[in-house]
Amino acid sequence: MTDSFDLVRDLPAALRDRTAAWAYIRGFAATWRTPLAPGDGIPDADLTAVEAALGVRLPAALREAYALFGRRADLHSNMHLLLSPDEFYVDDRKEALVFREENQGAASWGVLLGDLDKADPPVRMRTDLGDKEAERWEGWLAAFSTSCIEIVLSEALQADEPVCDHGDFEDFEELDRRFTRLPFPSYPEGEEGEAFYTAPGLLICDAGGWLSVRAGDEETLDRFREDFPADWLTS
Repeated sequence: MTDSFDLVRDLPAALRDRTAAWAYIRGFAATWRTPLAPGDGIPDADLTAVEAALGVRLPAALREAYALFGRRADLHSNMHLLLSPDEFYVDDRKEALVFREENQGAASWGVLLGDLDKADPPVRMRTDLGDKEAERWEGWLAAFSTSCIEIVLSEALQADEPVCDHGDFEDFEELDRRFTRLPFPSYPEGEEGEAFYTAPGLLICDAGGWLSVRAGDEETLDRFREDFPADWLTS
C-alpha cells in the first residue's frame, strides 16, 4: 500500500472540495484496489448524449465522477448498482434524476431536478414503500462528490474477495477504543448511516451492528476475525 494516501488525514479536504474528493478516490483506488486508468471513465460524448435523451443538464460533479471511474464496477457496484449513463432515468413523479439503485430495488438515489443546475448538488434517497404515496426523496448527503466517496468506501467492503468478510457485532465501544473513526459521512440529523473505522491494513464499516471489513491481505483479516469473534460469513 502506498504511503501517499491516508484514509483519515485526506478526508476532511475531500469533504470540502470536489477536486480533493476525486484525488481521494484516486488515492483509495491505488491503495485499496487497483489504480485508476484513463479507460476507467465514461466518455464525455456519452454523457452529453444522455443529456439530450433525457432533456436535462448533468451537474459538473456527476460528469467528473463518471469521467473518472464510471466503468470501474469494482469501485461502485459490488452490492448496489451505480447506473450507467444510458440507464439514468427521471422518477415517476418527475422529481429527481436517478443514478443509483439498491440491489433488491428497495431504494434509489438521485438528484432533484431543481438541483441539477448546481455544480455539486445534494444527493437524496427514496425508499420503496408499500404505500407509494408515502414515498419521499429524503436527504442523504450534502454533495454529489461526498456521495461518491461514501459509495467507493462502502462498496469496497462488499467485494466478493478473500480479504472481505461480514458478521453481526454489538460491541460498538470496542470499535471506538481500538480503531480510528473516519470523520464521515455526515447524514441528516436523525438519520442512521454507516460508521467507518480504520487501522493499519483495515477498513471497517458498522452498519447498525452489521460489521463489514476489508483487509490489506488475508493474514490481516484472519487476525481481525480472531480478535473480534462474530458469526463471520466466510470464516
